[in-house]
Amino acid sequence: GEKIKAMVPVAQFTPSTFIVMATRQGFVKKTDLMAFSNPRRIGILAIGVRDGDELIDAELTDGRQDVILATSSGVAIRFPEGEVRDTGRGAQGVIGIRLRHAGDWVVGMVIVRREASLLVVSENGYGKRTTLSDYRVTHRGGQGVATLKTAGRNGSVVGIKEVVDDEELMLITRNGVIIRLPVSGVRIIGRNTQGVRLINLDPGDQLIDVERVIG
Repeated sequence: GEKIKAMVPVAQFTPSTFIVMATRQGFVKKTDLMAFSNPRRIGILAIGVRDGDELIDAELTDGRQDVILATSSGVAIRFPEGEVRDTGRGAQGVIGIRLRHAGDWVVGMVIVRREASLLVVSENGYGKRTTLSDYRVTHRGGQGVATLKTAGRNGSVVGIKEVVDDEELMLITRNGVIIRLPVSGVRIIGRNTQGVRLINLDPGDQLIDVERVIG
Protein backbone atom coordinates (compact mmCIF):
# COMPACT_ATOMS: atom_id res chain seq x y z
CA GLY A 1 0.00 0.00 0.00
CA GLU A 2 0.85 3.65 -0.04
CA LYS A 3 3.09 5.27 2.57
CA ILE A 4 3.53 8.91 3.61
CA LYS A 5 6.93 9.99 2.30
CA ALA A 6 7.08 13.72 3.12
CA MET A 7 5.30 16.27 5.27
CA VAL A 8 5.41 20.02 4.65
CA PRO A 9 4.17 22.37 7.43
CA VAL A 10 2.28 25.31 5.91
CA ALA A 11 1.49 28.32 8.11
CA GLN A 12 -0.59 29.96 5.38
CA PHE A 13 -1.16 29.57 1.66
CA THR A 14 0.46 32.55 -0.02
CA PRO A 15 1.24 33.43 -3.65
CA SER A 16 4.82 33.07 -4.93
CA THR A 17 5.41 30.01 -2.74
CA PHE A 18 6.13 26.60 -4.23
CA ILE A 19 6.52 22.97 -3.26
CA VAL A 20 9.58 21.27 -4.75
CA MET A 21 9.47 17.47 -4.78
CA ALA A 22 12.23 14.92 -5.41
CA THR A 23 12.05 11.24 -6.30
CA ARG A 24 14.29 8.25 -5.63
CA GLN A 25 15.30 8.06 -9.29
CA GLY A 26 16.48 11.69 -9.44
CA PHE A 27 13.46 13.58 -10.79
CA VAL A 28 12.31 16.93 -9.39
CA LYS A 29 9.03 18.78 -9.71
CA LYS A 30 7.88 22.28 -8.68
CA THR A 31 4.24 23.24 -8.17
CA ASP A 32 2.61 26.43 -6.90
CA LEU A 33 1.53 25.99 -3.26
CA MET A 34 -1.91 27.40 -4.06
CA ALA A 35 -2.63 24.25 -6.08
CA PHE A 36 -2.85 22.39 -2.75
CA SER A 37 -5.03 24.89 -0.87
CA ASN A 38 -8.27 22.89 -1.16
CA PRO A 39 -7.47 19.17 -0.96
CA ARG A 40 -10.28 16.62 -0.94
CA ARG A 41 -10.66 14.32 2.03
CA ILE A 42 -9.27 11.41 0.01
CA GLY A 43 -6.30 13.54 -1.07
CA ILE A 44 -5.18 15.05 -4.38
CA LEU A 45 -2.41 13.96 -6.72
CA ALA A 46 0.81 15.92 -6.15
CA ILE A 47 3.19 14.32 -8.67
CA GLY A 48 2.98 11.72 -11.42
CA VAL A 49 5.55 9.10 -10.36
CA ARG A 50 7.06 6.80 -12.99
CA ASP A 51 6.95 3.01 -12.61
CA GLY A 52 9.65 1.83 -10.19
CA ASP A 53 10.15 5.30 -8.73
CA GLU A 54 8.82 6.96 -5.55
CA LEU A 55 8.63 10.35 -3.88
CA ILE A 56 11.32 10.82 -1.21
CA ASP A 57 11.08 14.48 -0.14
CA ALA A 58 9.12 17.73 -0.52
CA GLU A 59 10.05 21.24 0.60
CA LEU A 60 8.57 24.76 0.52
CA THR A 61 10.53 27.32 -1.53
CA ASP A 62 10.25 30.91 -2.72
CA GLY A 63 11.06 30.03 -6.32
CA ARG A 64 14.58 31.51 -6.23
CA GLN A 65 16.61 29.07 -4.15
CA ASP A 66 19.16 26.37 -4.95
CA VAL A 67 18.38 22.66 -4.75
CA ILE A 68 20.87 19.99 -3.61
CA LEU A 69 20.23 16.30 -4.29
CA ALA A 70 22.47 13.57 -2.85
CA THR A 71 22.62 9.90 -3.74
CA SER A 72 23.43 6.69 -1.88
CA SER A 73 26.73 6.34 -3.76
CA GLY A 74 28.06 9.58 -2.27
CA VAL A 75 27.55 12.18 -5.00
CA ALA A 76 25.56 15.41 -4.91
CA ILE A 77 24.41 18.09 -7.32
CA ARG A 78 23.46 21.74 -6.71
CA PHE A 79 21.35 23.64 -9.25
CA PRO A 80 19.08 26.71 -9.31
CA GLU A 81 15.43 26.06 -8.59
CA GLY A 82 14.63 28.31 -11.55
CA GLU A 83 15.71 25.49 -13.87
CA VAL A 84 12.64 23.51 -12.75
CA ARG A 85 9.56 24.88 -14.49
CA ASP A 86 6.40 25.32 -12.40
CA THR A 87 3.95 22.59 -13.47
CA GLY A 88 0.50 21.44 -12.36
CA ARG A 89 -0.21 18.93 -9.64
CA GLY A 90 -0.40 15.70 -11.65
CA ALA A 91 2.57 16.33 -13.94
CA GLN A 92 5.74 14.26 -13.81
CA GLY A 93 9.04 15.82 -12.86
CA VAL A 94 12.20 16.58 -14.82
CA ILE A 95 15.68 15.13 -14.29
CA GLY A 96 17.45 16.72 -11.32
CA ILE A 97 20.42 14.34 -11.13
CA ARG A 98 21.42 11.65 -13.59
CA LEU A 99 22.25 8.50 -11.60
CA ARG A 100 25.63 7.00 -12.42
CA HIS A 101 24.54 3.35 -12.19
CA ALA A 102 21.41 1.24 -11.76
CA GLY A 103 22.01 0.53 -8.06
CA ASP A 104 22.16 4.20 -7.07
CA TRP A 105 19.25 6.30 -5.76
CA VAL A 106 18.53 9.75 -4.32
CA VAL A 107 18.51 9.74 -0.50
CA GLY A 108 17.64 13.37 0.21
CA MET A 109 17.07 16.92 -0.95
CA VAL A 110 18.16 20.20 0.62
CA ILE A 111 16.81 23.63 -0.29
CA VAL A 112 19.62 26.12 0.36
CA ARG A 113 18.17 28.85 2.61
CA ARG A 114 21.11 30.31 4.55
CA GLU A 115 24.86 30.44 5.11
CA ALA A 116 25.29 26.90 6.40
CA SER A 117 27.06 23.59 5.87
CA LEU A 118 25.85 20.36 4.31
CA LEU A 119 25.76 17.38 6.67
CA VAL A 120 26.10 13.95 5.04
CA VAL A 121 25.67 10.70 7.00
CA SER A 122 26.25 7.06 6.05
CA GLU A 123 24.67 3.76 7.07
CA ASN A 124 27.68 2.63 9.13
CA GLY A 125 27.48 5.65 11.43
CA TYR A 126 29.95 8.02 9.78
CA GLY A 127 29.40 11.54 8.52
CA LYS A 128 30.81 15.00 7.97
CA ARG A 129 29.98 18.60 7.24
CA THR A 130 31.14 20.50 4.18
CA THR A 131 30.65 24.21 3.52
CA LEU A 132 27.91 24.81 0.95
CA SER A 133 30.31 26.94 -1.11
CA ASP A 134 32.21 23.71 -1.89
CA TYR A 135 29.23 22.66 -3.97
CA ARG A 136 29.32 24.91 -7.01
CA VAL A 137 26.06 25.68 -8.76
CA THR A 138 25.66 23.72 -12.00
CA HIS A 139 22.77 22.83 -14.30
CA ARG A 140 20.21 20.23 -13.30
CA GLY A 141 20.52 16.84 -14.96
CA GLY A 142 24.25 16.33 -14.38
CA GLN A 143 25.86 13.43 -12.51
CA GLY A 144 26.97 15.53 -9.55
CA VAL A 145 30.26 15.63 -7.64
CA ALA A 146 31.72 13.43 -4.90
CA THR A 147 30.50 14.36 -1.42
CA LEU A 148 31.42 11.34 0.78
CA LYS A 149 33.54 8.27 0.13
CA THR A 150 31.23 5.25 0.43
CA ALA A 151 33.71 2.44 -0.19
CA GLY A 152 34.97 0.49 2.81
CA ARG A 153 33.99 1.53 6.33
CA ASN A 154 31.31 4.15 5.54
CA GLY A 155 28.73 2.25 3.52
CA SER A 156 26.01 4.02 1.55
CA VAL A 157 24.87 7.59 2.20
CA VAL A 158 21.48 7.60 3.98
CA GLY A 159 20.74 11.29 4.56
CA ILE A 160 21.68 14.95 4.10
CA LYS A 161 20.74 18.10 6.02
CA GLU A 162 21.52 21.82 5.87
CA VAL A 163 22.88 22.70 9.35
CA VAL A 164 24.58 25.44 11.38
CA ASP A 165 26.78 25.24 14.48
CA ASP A 166 24.20 25.98 17.18
CA GLU A 167 21.76 23.25 16.11
CA GLU A 168 21.47 19.65 17.26
CA LEU A 169 20.87 16.41 15.38
CA MET A 170 19.01 13.20 16.11
CA LEU A 171 20.54 10.08 14.59
CA ILE A 172 18.15 7.14 14.16
CA THR A 173 19.15 3.49 13.65
CA ARG A 174 17.30 0.54 12.15
CA ASN A 175 17.03 -1.09 15.60
CA GLY A 176 15.33 2.00 17.05
CA VAL A 177 18.31 3.58 18.81
CA ILE A 178 18.33 7.39 18.81
CA ILE A 179 21.18 9.63 19.91
CA ARG A 180 21.30 13.42 20.12
CA LEU A 181 24.40 15.13 18.78
CA PRO A 182 25.45 18.80 18.58
CA VAL A 183 26.18 19.95 15.04
CA SER A 184 29.31 21.72 16.32
CA GLY A 185 30.71 18.28 17.20
CA VAL A 186 30.86 17.30 13.52
CA ARG A 187 33.97 18.64 11.82
CA ILE A 188 33.78 20.69 8.60
CA ILE A 189 36.00 19.01 6.00
CA GLY A 190 36.27 18.78 2.22
CA ARG A 191 33.82 17.09 -0.13
CA ASN A 192 35.51 13.90 -1.30
CA THR A 193 36.63 12.62 2.11
CA GLN A 194 35.62 9.83 4.52
CA GLY A 195 34.24 11.82 7.45
CA VAL A 196 34.25 10.85 11.14
CA ARG A 197 32.34 8.40 13.33
CA LEU A 198 29.07 9.91 14.59
CA ILE A 199 27.55 6.93 16.39
CA ASN A 200 28.76 3.56 17.69
CA LEU A 201 26.46 0.92 16.24
CA ASP A 202 25.68 -2.48 17.69
CA PRO A 203 26.56 -5.45 15.45
CA GLY A 204 24.01 -5.75 12.65
CA ASP A 205 22.51 -2.28 13.24
CA GLN A 206 22.63 0.55 10.69
CA LEU A 207 22.01 4.28 10.67
CA ILE A 208 18.86 4.94 8.62
CA ASP A 209 18.11 8.66 9.05
CA VAL A 210 19.15 11.98 10.55
CA GLU A 211 16.91 14.85 11.63
CA ARG A 212 17.64 18.39 12.76
CA VAL A 213 16.32 19.25 16.23
CA ILE A 214 14.18 22.36 15.99
CA GLY A 215 14.16 24.90 18.84
